Amino acid sequence: MSTDVDTDAWIRRFHPSPEAAARLVCFPHAGGSAGFWFWLSARLHPQVEVLAVQYPGRQERRAEPQVSDIEGLAGSIADVLRPWWAEPPAFFGHSMGALVAYETARRLRSTTGSGPAALFASGRRAPSTVRAERLHLADDRELLAEIVRQGGTPPALLEDPELVAMVLPTLRGDYRAVERYRHRPGPPIEAPVTVLVGTDDPKVTADEARAWERHTAGSTEVLSFSGGHFFLTEHQDRIGALIRSRLLPGAAPAPERA
Repeated sequence: MSTDVDTDAWIRRFHPSPEAAARLVCFPHAGGSAGFWFWLSARLHPQVEVLAVQYPGRQERRAEPQVSDIEGLAGSIADVLRPWWAEPPAFFGHSMGALVAYETARRLRSTTGSGPAALFASGRRAPSTVRAERLHLADDRELLAEIVRQGGTPPALLEDPELVAMVLPTLRGDYRAVERYRHRPGPPIEAPVTVLVGTDDPKVTADEARAWERHTAGSTEVLSFSGGHFFLTEHQDRIGALIRSRLLPGAAPAPERA
């Protein structure tokens, strides 16, 4: 592990579970933070411990430089995750996070010889598919309007000028990184890939979702959920159960939530 990497800055453990049977590293969407994954950590604890990635440039890391490119971000995260690689965890990434998870998996496979136990790619087309997207060049009003349309941010939050001024640079930086991303050919990962898509998500077509099979030597399945780009917020229990069934086959169901 690189000596200049601060693991505590990068990883949030909302429900520490040292004796967990499995671990899941969660990668946020563009503009998102580690806190987005609290709901999943709560549902999987204590059988599966969630390690939520906190990208630089947001919340307590807002003084750090913004994300500049997906591959560089993935390289830093791969260094951070090495202490957990004796028993590789699974990865879950939503939207931009799915790309970051995939590129992190590629780097760890290259440097350690093994990738993650599984990859859950949510709300993101396959890395090799390309769209001409230029939202990072839009003016502030258009950029914010698109975020509201996607459904991941309550419109009321964007009525606070101070909050908007704080989140816009991070949001624009993330979109710049993801829209400039171009897949570099190389060996596929070996982890099984589960692709999660919203039936009304304009950002992922059925063909773009199935194209994830090009990127792994393992199995690929595509699962649809009602809803748009942030469909997963409407299906939290179902997604928690799905992950538990994949990572802990044969385990007893989780107790009912109060």
